[in-house]
Amino acid sequence: MDESTPVNWEALDALVVDFANSENLFFDDNHSSSLSPPSSPSSSSLSPPSPSSSSSSSSSYQSRLLIRQIRRLLESGDVDSTLDLLRLHAPSILQDLRLLFCLQKQKFIELLRRGTPEDRDSAFQCLRTSLAPCALDAYPEAYEEFKHILLALIYDKDDTNSPVATEWSERRRFEIAGLMSSIMRAHLQAHDPLFSMTLRYLISVHKEFCLRQGVPSPISDLTERLLLEDKDTPATPQESLVELPPICEEDVQALAHAVQLTRQGAVYSLRFAKGDLVQAFQNELCRMRLHVSTLDELVREYCVYRGIVDPVVPSSGSRLLADAAHLKASKLNATDVSMDCSLDADCGNSKNSDDGSSIVNAHVDGTEISTDMIRMQDTDVEMRFPCEGTSNHDDCSTSGTHQTTNSRIFQRNRSHEIGEVRRRKRWRERNDDPHFPAGTLSNESNKQEGSEKHSPSDSNYKEDRCETVLSIKDLADRGMAAEVVEEVNTLDPEFFGQNPLLLFQLKQVEFLKLVDSGDYSGALKVACTHLGPLAANDKDLLKPLKETLLALLRPNEIDFKRDLPVHALASSLQVAIGRRLGIEEPQLMKVMQATLHTHTEWFKLQMCKDRFESFLKIDTLKEVNSLLLADTVSKSQIDAHSHGSSQLTISSSGGNPEDSNSPTQVSSQEVCDEGAILKVMEFVALPRADAIHLLAQYNGNAESVIQHIFAEI
Repeated sequence: MDESTPVNWEALDALVVDFANSENLFFDDNHSSSLSPPSSPSSSSLSPPSPSSSSSSSSSYQSRLLIRQIRRLLESGDVDSTLDLLRLHAPSILQDLRLLFCLQKQKFIELLRRGTPEDRDSAFQCLRTSLAPCALDAYPEAYEEFKHILLALIYDKDDTNSPVATEWSERRRFEIAGLMSSIMRAHLQAHDPLFSMTLRYLISVHKEFCLRQGVPSPISDLTERLLLEDKDTPATPQESLVELPPICEEDVQALAHAVQLTRQGAVYSLRFAKGDLVQAFQNELCRMRLHVSTLDELVREYCVYRGIVDPVVPSSGSRLLADAAHLKASKLNATDVSMDCSLDADCGNSKNSDDGSSIVNAHVDGTEISTDMIRMQDTDVEMRFPCEGTSNHDDCSTSGTHQTTNSRIFQRNRSHEIGEVRRRKRWRERNDDPHFPAGTLSNESNKQEGSEKHSPSDSNYKEDRCETVLSIKDLADRGMAAEVVEEVNTLDPEFFGQNPLLLFQLKQVEFLKLVDSGDYSGALKVACTHLGPLAANDKDLLKPLKETLLALLRPNEIDFKRDLPVHALASSLQVAIGRRLGIEEPQLMKVMQATLHTHTEWFKLQMCKDRFESFLKIDTLKEVNSLLLADTVSKSQIDAHSHGSSQLTISSSGGNPEDSNSPTQVSSQEVCDEGAILKVMEFVALPRADAIHLLAQYNGNAESVIQHIFAEI
């Protein structure tokens, strides 16, 4: 399994941030209610948060909260509260008499399960006033089911051999809860965030590929924890929807093989979605259940690594204190520069508290502000003021100059961003679901966090290394290649000796930046001093070197800020330097690399393009900017000649451009007709690849294939 598959980390950043915003995982201090986190819903407080609360950032989020509440109520057997919530927030759902009859049957069983005389009387009342009348109109078989459920009056719930053992089973609760979730998601258009659906799909394709090809998965421990085996019960169409126009067989097969459905299951799903393929696809993806706390753990780890959120998570006891510090600091933001200077002046006077935390003596309005408090600032972001000498822990760089380097890098950043604070979001633990408690992590993460709690210096040590890498990445993101090389050499003089390609790319950026500014002599000096010797030691770099030098001929055809893939280079640099400092990439990176690789390989086997990759942004995740910037120069010049523009679309590195998004440019149409492929898939229920291989043996004749299959049966 190729774990070095290139991924567009900037596209993944956007998906992850959208997911966290949609799930309300970032603090939003614009609302006063954010000072106290929303309490977990319970059966005693059944209404979802009001639209004015901070936790209701969107109607979709509100609807998902409602669905989660109803799921928990049904799983606990509280049908009455479920019906109350539905009547209040989604009364139209109860117009489906099939669903209402199902809920009334379960209510009858739950009343009998309680076993008290009062509840038994309530069960009889339910029979007379609700269940029997509903059975007359729900659907043709409903009355027979009504008579069958009456057997629960004489057969005990512990009798596993009774005719109503299935109705008595507590598993029935979860089936109904899943069915209700499926129906409500479609009815309220409350599908999960796009990243959540993309992850489900990629993992399911990954599992299918590994199973069919007989190869081990390098991320099986993560995928087993993330994607649960159980799916929600599918929602079936009402009888009135059965008369829809015939559904395209191509859509049926695409849906069936995308989410592992039978053909009939795909037909039902499309009919329920009124023939809308994308809608049906979303419904089926959301039936797959993710372990929410594991997903949140992976997302937060990734966000910390990428510098999106602050690594410090406030405990419930200190959260109010941190927010109070934020409100205090927010008043001081109008004087960023003066406050920045005052903090710098006081950094040398910082003192350590007994528990190892650093206190900064920034006396503003007579208030002493700790660095831990400062880290928790801003509305949906965080303000950090790195200070020299805040800790005396051991050196953590490979060159023995880490502590000094940290300060130099921070000062370099600040000299280029005077008065501009470094902004990060603040993580908010999910706390609306008691089944996935806030702060629940994997055993491995718990052990790691536990050790860090007992070793504050180790935690600071790790955080400082991460800050060092992020600071260098920030420089690279701004195209400050010369400064990056200087800082990396100070940090680790041996780094570029072991990573010459990264040095070549950085010097390309420096060269092209000088050309862009009109400093041609300076650009030539960089080429002579660095690019030339590097290319002399690696013949593969000669061609990129020649193409890079072409920029001298047409300097106005390259827009430095727009055309150069500096963000991709910055990400590569972050990973490489992080590894040198012992910082492991987040697990989500491993998941995305492995699943995107198997997605590409899977559709090579299927000899077709994935119809859903654009909707799920998979094609964007594979659009990795070329690692060799010379490709950008060549592409700019080609576009300038053929289209009169230097606008470009950069292909994936290390192979043909079509390998990343359309892996089957040698399509199945060269083997046989698409109609024949669909016909064999429909009648023989075969995967696309198997159908194509069979057709190839029979000269593309679908009838011959079908006759051969049935003759063997």
